[in-house]
Amino acid sequence: MSAAPLKILVVDDEPAIRKLLRMGLRAEGYDTLEAGDGRAASELLLQQPDLIILDLGLPDIEGLELLQEIRRGNEGIPIIILSSRGDELTKVRALEWGADDYVTKPFGVDELLARMRVALRHRLPVQGQRAPFQSGDLSVDLARHVVKVSGREVKLTPNEFELLRILVQHAGKVLTHRFLLSELGGELTDARYLRVYVRQLRQKIEADPSQPQYILTESGIGYRLRAPL
Repeated sequence: MSAAPLKILVVDDEPAIRKLLRMGLRAEGYDTLEAGDGRAASELLLQQPDLIILDLGLPDIEGLELLQEIRRGNEGIPIIILSSRGDELTKVRALEWGADDYVTKPFGVDELLARMRVALRHRLPVQGQRAPFQSGDLSVDLARHVVKVSGREVKLTPNEFELLRILVQHAGKVLTHRFLLSELGGELTDARYLRVYVRQLRQKIEADPSQPQYILTESGIGYRLRAPL
């Protein structure tokens, strides 16, 4: 017996956007739920969707407020913001308040689908203490503190390993500078120090640190570790 299709809740007040997403999602085998405002979205949450695509410009509630409400009741459901607001402050705030990703309108359906696949993988238990994380030639065994690139073990400092651990546990998700600094703890409060650690880590795990394939920069926001394909 095949598994039931995943349910995607689309929250957007533009009928044309909802129709575009409905067609694209169903073509990929997803079921869709649709809401044109926050109230309808709250009601549809009772149907336990597997992922939410959330616009910020809703007629009855600020999208960021709805994001916070959803997160208070459900920490695990992936949420992708789909908004015409492209300013850095809004992106950072959405990610800090619990969004898994942020896609700016106008958007490509294929790109959105790819980001959805990454976000849906976050529903699975974190690969923390059992199976090593594997992305391309990069292998990270968090339990044994072993990092390998193309089968060759790479030695990291404690700070470098801790940064990589955080990135691995949130692979595919954009992590803001503030979040990373808070997770690293200690006296780190300046993003300049974070950039130094990222540069050092890239020099050890990237084939070409100037063209990174694993630790990707989200300009003005933070970093994202490329998730396994």
